[in-house]
Amino acid sequence: MLSQHIHRPGPVQDVIERMPYMRDEEKSHPLPSRWSDDDRMSGLEVLAEGTEVRFTGVTKTSDEAASVRSDQPMPKEVGLYYFEVTILSRGKDGLIGIGFSGRKVNLNRLPGWEAESWAYHGDDGYSFACTASGKAYGPRFSSQDTIGCGVNFRTGNAFFTKNGVYLGVAFSGIKAERLHPSVGMKKPNEHLRVNFGRSPFVFDIDRMMEQERQASMSEIEKADMSQLHPPDDEKALIHNLIGQYLAHEGYVETAKSFAKDVHEQQQSLVHNPQPFQIPDSEDDIHAFNRQKIRKSILDGDIDKALKYINTFYPHVLEEERNRDIHFRLKCRKFIEMMRRYTELSAANSASMAAARSSVDSLDGNGHAQKDVDDTVDDQEEVEDTQMELDDQIHREASKGLEPPPTADDVDMDASQELPPKASFMKQKELLEQALAYGQELQSAFGNDPRPQIKKQLSDIFAIMAYSNPSESVVGGLLDPRGRVQIAEEINGAILGKPPSAAIEKLCAQTEALLDETAAKTGGASALISVRKDFLQP
Repeated sequence: MLSQHIHRPGPVQDVIERMPYMRDEEKSHPLPSRWSDDDRMSGLEVLAEGTEVRFTGVTKTSDEAASVRSDQPMPKEVGLYYFEVTILSRGKDGLIGIGFSGRKVNLNRLPGWEAESWAYHGDDGYSFACTASGKAYGPRFSSQDTIGCGVNFRTGNAFFTKNGVYLGVAFSGIKAERLHPSVGMKKPNEHLRVNFGRSPFVFDIDRMMEQERQASMSEIEKADMSQLHPPDDEKALIHNLIGQYLAHEGYVETAKSFAKDVHEQQQSLVHNPQPFQIPDSEDDIHAFNRQKIRKSILDGDIDKALKYINTFYPHVLEEERNRDIHFRLKCRKFIEMMRRYTELSAANSASMAAARSSVDSLDGNGHAQKDVDDTVDDQEEVEDTQMELDDQIHREASKGLEPPPTADDVDMDASQELPPKASFMKQKELLEQALAYGQELQSAFGNDPRPQIKKQLSDIFAIMAYSNPSESVVGGLLDPRGRVQIAEEINGAILGKPPSAAIEKLCAQTEALLDETAAKTGGASALISVRKDFLQP
């Protein structure tokens, strides 16, 4: 595993904080959430927001039953899927089957009796795999028992539990696609309740998930990396990736410390160790300059970043290959201007609300409202408060400000407690500056025929259409994390290299590969997270 071969150097200097590599953990894999109102046999009544089902019909033959499936199939992307069913009521000599099936399986029979259908039946404890001929599997189950069903997409096995006890593998070699949790009943008033994960399970499925993850990690540990990047072995490859990342990002002192530490480890194994050669100081200067630019962008100070770029690398943004990066940096400046404006606007609104709330708590004489029967001590406290207020008025007047109306005036407090006029003037000034800069952008790029340019301009100008843009559909544009991408692009443009270091590309490509294979097979890749299992300490 990569993380085991990374030796952390001792003296590591402070570096500029960067956003960590993030996997998109919020990708939508629809999960079963209830029994389907449509995908069920007549005679079955779906209750309790889809978590319960009761049989109110009758069956005419020994083979006839009534089944229902979940609203969504079990996604392979989760690696291991599990749900539980509690038998609230089971009729005498009743037949209940719990398992899973494909969408085309008939619903007038118990699950497990037909092709692409698997189940565990309570009347005899048999398991049924796509046939009416069952095999002895577990104990019988009846009213108040909780039966769990799990499918391990890594191994292709399915298992059941009873009241939290694991019953072992019931089926193997499951490869069918889009399988739905399913239950079936035969006797009137048989009643079941399902738990698709909204409440804690009786069985400790988290422990099993961790065991599966560890099994997958063990397989990764055994992978042979000797020929991944010849002539480097695994350790040398890791060291090279880390060193290239530190140099790419401009972490000068950290890169030196790391290189020295690696060198000393290597030389400790040879008879004639060579001294460590300090890297060229000119490279350090460039790295420091790039860090200044990068930090300015991450701080949202695009003007400062542009100043540094024009000073240290005056022609880099004029190059044809970098014109789109230059455009995106200018767009980021507009976003940061609108971001400061919206923040100040929100602060002023909050101050006004607080001031009005304070005003509402005063009576007509400017006193805090109290009961008529307050004591003399309370009255003295009120008078002291009024004296403090009068003193504040005189202090403000002595600074050259116009004194507020007296306490006897009806609107005495409104102007005094609202945010300072300078704050509103600053807010107006920010908006005017943003509008002027937006007009510059429109004039410079508005006639560009490329769709991506027109869309970006349209998106950033849409910020002005909302009174609270951070809560709108364009709110993501104001997210400070958006600074990271443009900072990486500028850094790459200066270097004349890709905006991301090799190790970042490796992480992103590995993550994409895991997502793709998990969606197709649901194997070990569904249980592994690059960020959680390899990048976090």
